[in-house]
Amino acid sequence: MSLENFDDLLSVSRRQAEPQRLLLVFARAELPPDATVDERETFKRGEGGALAPSVCVDKLPEEVGSFATLVEEAHSIGVHWDVLFVAAMGGRGGHAPNSDEAVQPLRMMVEQIKGGRIARFLCVDRQGQLVQLQRGG
Repeated sequence: MSLENFDDLLSVSRRQAEPQRLLLVFARAELPPDATVDERETFKRGEGGALAPSVCVDKLPEEVGSFATLVEEAHSIGVHWDVLFVAAMGGRGGHAPNSDEAVQPLRMMVEQIKGGRIARFLCVDRQGQLVQLQRGG
């Protein structure tokens, strides 16, 4: 099955041989204070900038009803985000990893995003579609 959106990912993760735990990092686009005029104009068009993690959370796929539910939950707690980064941890012996086991991988994920090392994560836009981000430079 080809993944096109977050709900496809949920469906696939629920059917894995071993239970999964999803690692979710909501990030917002921002400009550095020393951005040039050209960078500011590009940013106004919805391009460029840097992605800064806002909130991270781990959830079992069953705890996420749908992308719309996840977006509503983020909105209800005041999370501003532009891109959602997703990774998964596979369980073992029929048991999903617990939240304590997800703490360190989530921290590492946040640090990798801050450093621009995002190739290993799925990226989801605000409409729930999987997107491929390109590094500027």
